[in-house]
Amino acid sequence: QVQLVESGGGSAQAGGSLRLSCAGSGSAYSSHYMGWFRQAPGKEREGVAVIYTGGGTTSYADSVKGRFTISQDNAKNTVYLQMNSLKPEDTGMYYCAAKTSRIVGWVESPPLDPIRYNNWGQGTQVTVSS
Repeated sequence: QVQLVESGGGSAQAGGSLRLSCAGSGSAYSSHYMGWFRQAPGKEREGVAVIYTGGGTTSYADSVKGRFTISQDNAKNTVYLQMNSLKPEDTGMYYCAAKTSRIVGWVESPPLDPIRYNNWGQGTQVTVSS
């Protein structure tokens, strides 16, 4: 069983920054892919950024490229999402998710489809005001 705990959400002005953290734990913890997903009210959950923890390859949604950066600290089993130049449309609940299986086809380009991830955190709210 993998537990994921997010932190770092909050409120920011447009143009500001926030940093989210996701700490993973559990017996024989090993998440090969970890990522951030978000869901705005009335919208479907969407992938924001994911990382292959074994090699560092990443994928980003087009809407956040150049503004958000996903990174990891393997010693702490933690993944971060640095969010800069925030926009009101970035508002939503942000979830951390992980995939514990290593899938070869994912290594070069980890998928952003939420349905492919099987472990989820409780979420942290991000609100960006104009």
